[in-house]
Amino acid sequence: MALSISAAALLAIIVVVLVKGGHIRVGPALTCTLFGFTLAATGLAPAINTGLAGIAGLLASF
Repeated sequence: MALSISAAALLAIIVVVLVKGGHIRVGPALTCTLFGFTLAATGLAPAINTGLAGIAGLLASF
């Protein structure tokens, strides 16, 4: 659970920086955020979580 919270916080910070820097507008950022919430409610969510856990494990081994 701590991994998902930190990943969510990191991605939120990236989105805020991109919006503030003018690289992405608020509309597309909100659309991507809503897509993420919708995707989390599908059957694909466990596979995404497994993939993220694998990447985190790979990064932790460095």
